[in-house]
Amino acid sequence: MVVNFKVFKKSSPNGKITLYLGKRDFVDHLSAVEPIDGVVVLDDEYVREQRRIFGQIVCSFRYGREEDEVMGLNFQKELYLASELLFPREKSNPSLTKLQERLLKKLGPNAYPFTFTLQPNAPASITLQQGANEEGDPCGVQYFVKIFSGDSESDRTHRRSTVTLGIRKVQYAPTKQGAQPCTVVRKDFVLSPGELELEVTLDKQLYHHGERIGVNICIRNNSNKVVKKIKAMVQQGVDVVLFQNGQYRNTVATMETSEGCPIQPGSSLQKVMYLMPVISSNKFRRGIALEGQFKRVDGSLASTTLLANPEQRDAFGIIVSYAVKVKLFLGALGGEVSAELPFVLMNPKPNTRGKLIQADSQAEVETFRQDTIDPESADAY
Repeated sequence: MVVNFKVFKKSSPNGKITLYLGKRDFVDHLSAVEPIDGVVVLDDEYVREQRRIFGQIVCSFRYGREEDEVMGLNFQKELYLASELLFPREKSNPSLTKLQERLLKKLGPNAYPFTFTLQPNAPASITLQQGANEEGDPCGVQYFVKIFSGDSESDRTHRRSTVTLGIRKVQYAPTKQGAQPCTVVRKDFVLSPGELELEVTLDKQLYHHGERIGVNICIRNNSNKVVKKIKAMVQQGVDVVLFQNGQYRNTVATMETSEGCPIQPGSSLQKVMYLMPVISSNKFRRGIALEGQFKRVDGSLASTTLLANPEQRDAFGIIVSYAVKVKLFLGALGGEVSAELPFVLMNPKPNTRGKLIQADSQAEVETFRQDTIDPESADAY
């Protein structure tokens, strides 16, 4: 049977080094991260001259605006999470993936495989949305596969003999739901008898991006106050771990209503409010956390960051969380009553068979034809 398989391809400016990757999203399973496997093809001249070719995984963390970099300040850190001499190599890679086997067969003797492994606690690919007038690279965490010719791993690379291709470290939603979120807040008032009770329940704990969130609200007013308005919102929490005070919140979906109000003393109200946090409603809000982006690809809201151990947080990471907050407004003298429920917002694990992740403007997608006896092993990209 003849099967087509597609890979991402990018060459250095001088055309001497070409990088092939089967995919650009690598999944963090908390216990381990999918290995980054690919093939590099060298020009005959580089092979004859025995040029030293190195491969690295670079994590770029920008924590300040590029336009503010004056007088030698630099708000970007580059971490080299993996590094290896790819050519010349004393011995070949002992274990090859099926993709690498097919590429080596197709690309000839100047093709050399590589495999890199990331640590599970490496930060997720997240960028912070820029303001309307901001230029340059956005703040956040980005990953690159870097292949270059040099004398050593720390050699200053030359642009003409270097190829870099952006990749992402991503997490997908668990397959099982957690406990249904529910909270009850009771507030009493000075010099007033009774209390106001607010109960908030979500229909589930785990939501997928683009899914409507049902917020079940039950108000029991046993006080002498009057509830005049109800407001429900989804808040995105962003924690830039590098900074001690780097935590802030953005409201990414909101709904306000006076339906059923005022709720007089001795009355009660039960209603459902629906919220949907999506990027289309937040395109021009600075500081919103987005999924790591490739060039010319529209972003989406960042997913909840799952941590195997909340105490082991990478200092160069950005941690994202979500919560529903409900407020009751009691007028100028009565103040407010609020309740908050955290939930998980993530993408489901995709069914990638027959689908292709869009490349950026610098990466080509190349299709190969391969005879295979196992169609199930064909790459989905």
